This record gives sequence, structure tokens and C-alpha cells, in this order.
Amino acid sequence: YQRRVRGNYNKDSIPQLQKVSNFLKDCTGFSLRPVAGLLSSRDFLAGLAFRVFHSTQYIRHGAQPMYTPEPDVCHELIGHVPLFADPEFAAFSQEIGLASLGAPDDWIEKLATLYWFTIEFGVCMEEGDLKAYGAGCISSIEELENCVSANSKKQPFEVENIVTTRYPITTIQPVYFVAPSFAEAKRKVMELINKRSNCIKMIRDLANEMKTLEDAVMKLVD
Repeated sequence: YQRRVRGNYNKDSIPQLQKVSNFLKDCTGFSLRPVAGLLSSRDFLAGLAFRVFHSTQYIRHGAQPMYTPEPDVCHELIGHVPLFADPEFAAFSQEIGLASLGAPDDWIEKLATLYWFTIEFGVCMEEGDLKAYGAGCISSIEELENCVSANSKKQPFEVENIVTTRYPITTIQPVYFVAPSFAEAKRKVMELINKRSNCIKMIRDLANEMKTLEDAVMKLVD
């Protein structure tokens, strides 16, 4: 495992999305699919349902290396990929995606907001210290400094408040929702998802079957 990580991330070569995707596939079944820019929330979340992460390929401007107003390949490879290699985090990401399948627009908006304040900009307590686990925080020095600073606004992790919160997508975040732990953040999100959808288990099973079929077809093509 460590050897493959070093093979994909080292000072002598640029990480290649296909190699990184193959590594992720072996870890948790997630794969990277290149895109030219931002997708709609519905399309992006639908990808997560099938353990597909749509990854940008462009890189931030050299004049602003510490922060990018749009998700670039540094954000994807430094922020998202290590998290998708973790089975618990990968499963949580997929659950948010599964809950979006066939959902009305208002529910998509709520799920996208939950995704934003967890997978992208999640923070939680760990052994008495405030820690960042969101990809947007750990891939940006400026965002990371801001989220743990006493100067940024922190609120308790309550999903009812989170889903109605507006957020900027091109600037440093003005507010973060602090969970007692990552496990507790996940529990509260899943509680809302399970309450909202009576057929979530059927959707999970169907999505997993479709993913298995897709993988089998891809092996035949290769």
C-alpha cells in the first residue's frame, strides 16, 4: 500500500489520474472520471452513488498557489483522493450520492449543502482539538488556517441548520459546522437520509448491482 502511494505521489513525477484511479479502485472501489469543469449538483452526486468521482484536470494559477476559487487537480489529488481511499469515508460519500438518485430538486439542494459542510469543508473535534477533514480545507493552506482559527465562525453540527445555510463557492468559507467527531457527523447525516427515503436500502442494492455489472463490462473491454 505505502509503496503504491509513493509511486503515485512523489517529488519526481506528476500524478496521473488513471494510475491514481486504479489505486483508489483497489482500495475502496472508487474511480476518477475526468471532467472539464464543474457539474450540476445532481450529476455530481449521482456519480458518487456509483463510487465515481468526477475530477477536474486543470491546475490553479501560479499567482495564487495557496487557494483556488475553483476545484483544481491539486484539490482533487491532495484533498479528495486520500479520503476516498478510506473505506469508511468512501462509504459515507456514496450514501450521500445514493440519496440523490431520483430525488426532487429541493432535496438535491439539501444533499449538496450537507456534502459541502462535510466532505468539502467538514471539521470536527478529536481528543479535545479542532480538526479538519473536508477536502476543501486540507487541500488549501489558507482555508485550513481559516477553519481552525478563532476568528472564523463555528456552529454546532445540526443538520436542520446546515441544509438551509447559504455558502460561497469561490471564496474562503465564512462559517463551519463543528461535529463532536466524524462518526457523529456521519450518524446525523445518515439519520436525515434514512428518514427522508423509505427505499434507500433498495437504491443501495440496485446501485451496487449496477456498479458490479459496469466493472464486469469494463474488464471485458480491457
